[in-house]
Amino acid sequence: MPLKLLIDLGVGKRLEEFLRRNGYDISAVRDIDPRMEDSQILRIAESEQRIVVTMDKDFGELIYNAKQAHTGVLLLRMEDARAEEKIRIVAMILKEHSDKLQNHFCVYQDGRIRIR
Repeated sequence: MPLKLLIDLGVGKRLEEFLRRNGYDISAVRDIDPRMEDSQILRIAESEQRIVVTMDKDFGELIYNAKQAHTGVLLLRMEDARAEEKIRIVAMILKEHSDKLQNHFCVYQDGRIRIR
């Protein structure tokens, strides 16, 4: 089953556009409701079987402490990255790890990805 993604606001419009151009099934928080709460983002993603792509560390809190259900989160710890770098990294992650992202909490930081 092809990956379906829900792109959080802070990730950036250029990455959204890149993913759309490259045939990914994406939905973007900016197109639904830019002020949406993180817990609502997870609920929408779960109902649509999407993996949340975010730069917001609060998702870990919701999943591990509040035990909120999810269908996968890709947390990008790339606070100072430019759009081109985010695109390059996400493209690499989707190419090399797409079969491991669904239903897992994944963190990309300092050139490495941790999948839990």
